[in-house]
Amino acid sequence: MYQGVNASEGIGIGTVMVAVDPDLTFEPHEVADSAAEKERYQSALSVFCEKTQAQADHMKETVGEAEAEIMSGHIVLAQDPGMTDAINAAIDGGTCAEQALMDTSTMFENMFLSMDDEMFRLRAADIADIRTGILAELLGKEVVDLSVLPENTVVVVHDLTPSMTATIDKAHVAGIVTETGGRTSHSAIIARALEIPAVLSVSNSCTALRNGMTVVVDGGKGIVEADPDEETLAAYTAKAEAFAAEKAALEAFRGKPSETADGIKKIIACNIGNPDDVPNALDHDAEAIGLFRSEFLFMDSAELPSEEEQFNAYRKVASALKGAPVIIRTLDVGGDKEIPYLHMVKEDNPFMGFRAVRYCLANPDQYKVQLRALLRASAFGDVKIMIPLVTCVEEVVAVKELVEQCKAELTEEGRKFNENIEVGIMVETPAASLLADRLAEVADFFSIGTNDLIGYTMCADRGNDTISNLYQVYYPAVLRSLKNIIESGVKAGIMVGMCGEAAADPLLEPLLISWGLEEFSMSAPSILRARKTISQWTKAECDELAEKALACNTAAEVKALLESAAR
Repeated sequence: MYQGVNASEGIGIGTVMVAVDPDLTFEPHEVADSAAEKERYQSALSVFCEKTQAQADHMKETVGEAEAEIMSGHIVLAQDPGMTDAINAAIDGGTCAEQALMDTSTMFENMFLSMDDEMFRLRAADIADIRTGILAELLGKEVVDLSVLPENTVVVVHDLTPSMTATIDKAHVAGIVTETGGRTSHSAIIARALEIPAVLSVSNSCTALRNGMTVVVDGGKGIVEADPDEETLAAYTAKAEAFAAEKAALEAFRGKPSETADGIKKIIACNIGNPDDVPNALDHDAEAIGLFRSEFLFMDSAELPSEEEQFNAYRKVASALKGAPVIIRTLDVGGDKEIPYLHMVKEDNPFMGFRAVRYCLANPDQYKVQLRALLRASAFGDVKIMIPLVTCVEEVVAVKELVEQCKAELTEEGRKFNENIEVGIMVETPAASLLADRLAEVADFFSIGTNDLIGYTMCADRGNDTISNLYQVYYPAVLRSLKNIIESGVKAGIMVGMCGEAAADPLLEPLLISWGLEEFSMSAPSILRARKTISQWTKAECDELAEKALACNTAAEVKALLESAAR
């Protein structure tokens, strides 16, 4: 049995096919005719973009628009002036196209890898995928093609790139196993959209699993069983049938109200990274957008996005939601996010440095461009402004003062906006947790960012495998923090939501109901299951379980208790 990351749920039983990456080694050399070399690179880039567009078109037809946008995004990145200008400059200096591509793409890849926001770290894998595709065109090599496979194939590959995933014939692939990658990678996202069981980061799987071997892929538990005996195979076959039945049962919750067994209304929302994620959110029955990360606008541009560019993006989402709430987080950038045109100073500890609201308040004119765009978009839907990384009351007051300045300017210009737009905060620091009662007096709503809150509270980096056991929402310190935040907001009469991964945790959701959480915001595929979980509990039952959980001394005790009570 092999253990990995549970990337896409389901049970897949099939025959192994190990996909071998092409040999893209080359001999670096100097070029005398830089014009001809740049033309050679441009030709390879054009062919790459044509093939990628074909993949995007195929995905749009077979999977969905949101997943197709991942491939379309590859074209945008490949043609980004920052990348192409750097490559052309290197070629002008005598470097061959292959080496210029390698050096420039590696620089961008490392830039994205250094960032703490997982959404941006995904771009590193995209850059590597783009490099492979263009390099293959330059060298005349074929990349891995998964479009023609026998039925019930389990694809085993070192790294399943988005471009590989885009070629997969869903009808013939029973499962996916990789040696690298995580649950939030674009490949994992596409695998979930295709509903193919996937387990990622299985060490040495390309050598341990051989062509023709029968394997079971348990995407829910992150387990791969090689050469299972008849008894094991029968057990997994039964499990696969049960999974299919459960999935069908979840469809019964589509279009139903999100409420507890005793009728307490809740909101189940979706987290998105850009406007193109909205169709997928609505397809999965999201009732609102609980977190719209605005950073994509800044990352996808070679210069500061204009007010008009930002307004158009925010308006697109607000209009699509047709009056349902849309919480948009203002720029969450820091010293670790090296957006070149922001000229930010590199810091030794960027997680606790000059980032998010601190950076924005230090650059009020730039911040006001975003705030004006958000205000203008509020004329087209229920847009709410969310401030990231708040640690004190002064920060909220300062942002609200800027919002009022922007309102006055827009009024003078005759532009429409929602006079009563809500300005809330993302509660993701221990300081904000301890100060929740005071912050609730100045913020219009809370949205708890559990991803950072857990890390800051437990002093644990979720990317550090050595201490990964400390990065759990079940630790008593984290639970006490969540209880205080939620109850402080409820007492003050403001909406309290959660936009971290914990909002989709069926074990934790009864506790959140007990304390009064109103909005649960999560990834799209988790929505129906969350609605089902919430419907199975009464407030009294949740209160009883929460009291027992708070009496526990360890994370293990808490988790065992919640697992024993799971429904």
